[in-house]
Amino acid sequence: MKTEHRVLYDDARSMDAVDDDSVELVVTSPPYPMIGMWDETFASMSDEACEALEEGEGERAYEAMHAQLDAVWDEVDRVLAPGGTVCVNVGDATRKVDDGFRVYTNHERVTRAFEERGFRSLPGVVWRKPANSAAKFMGSGMMPPNAYVTLEHEHILVLRKGERSFDDDARERRYESAYFWEERNDWFSDLWRVRGERQALDGDTRDRSGAFPFEIPYRLVSMYSVYGDTVLDPFLGTGTTTAAVVCSARNSVGYEIDGDFGDAVASTVGKTPGLSRRVTAERLEAHAGFVEERGAEAFGYTSERYGFPVMTAQEEDILLRNVEDIETTEDGYVAHHTVAEASGEVERPQTTLGSHET
Repeated sequence: MKTEHRVLYDDARSMDAVDDDSVELVVTSPPYPMIGMWDETFASMSDEACEALEEGEGERAYEAMHAQLDAVWDEVDRVLAPGGTVCVNVGDATRKVDDGFRVYTNHERVTRAFEERGFRSLPGVVWRKPANSAAKFMGSGMMPPNAYVTLEHEHILVLRKGERSFDDDARERRYESAYFWEERNDWFSDLWRVRGERQALDGDTRDRSGAFPFEIPYRLVSMYSVYGDTVLDPFLGTGTTTAAVVCSARNSVGYEIDGDFGDAVASTVGKTPGLSRRVTAERLEAHAGFVEERGAEAFGYTSERYGFPVMTAQEEDILLRNVEDIETTEDGYVAHHTVAEASGEVERPQTTLGSHET
């Protein structure tokens, strides 16, 4: 299997290189308005945001920044196919400007922007970030009543553009793209605890990167798309979403306005053959452990590919893929995939209760 991955160093407020209705899933983490590390980015995009920041007008700066994101959401609406899904990782901001200290609820503002464009909000996820700094508390310290709760979480918003239908080919890819029953119970919880690996970025590049952990886009791509779909990230950064899509055997398009991230993206994508083998091995080994813990007699179905027990008929055709190699192209990468093999024997169930219906 071959997948294609375009990386475009351009402004996502005008995604001319992407056709209408050509994307099935958007997974992205935009710059967060009113977070200081992105002031310069928004100021370069909007004179009004720059002026409002200089004059300490927090609400005006907040809206001016979101107006720039709104232009991207207009393009997302255009390129997303009917039935497509948008997953936006966004954090709220706390900040003191001339009108005082307050929280800026970015997750509410982004949700409203998509709902105004006709998207339907679905249950989302809150994920906890490690926050171990001894100086993380703000306000009056130990003295009531003016201390402030520390924001140690971010939101993953999930929104859908109508309903998706599947033809015979897509239906087959859908069943092959299934996740395990126990993964569903973990992934579809509304509270995640995800720890990321430190990125090898230096100096100013690190200061301008807000990359989320690989596990977040990998889960979202697995949850909301099928093999062969196209996934868009209009704020690509260091290429974490592209790496997750490559490892998930989908196609991708990524926009990044800052060309200085090119080397970081190349490094991230270049690691996907080893990363995909590790991820698929961990998933298969975790399932083997789940079967051993439950006992094969608790399962009524068998994986056609791997021969191990699975909990539901929908898992019978599950098929995981590894990245065999990465080929660099003029505007991105081509990934070649092989089917991942289970590394060990798992006890099979004694009976099969039935097969799935399509």
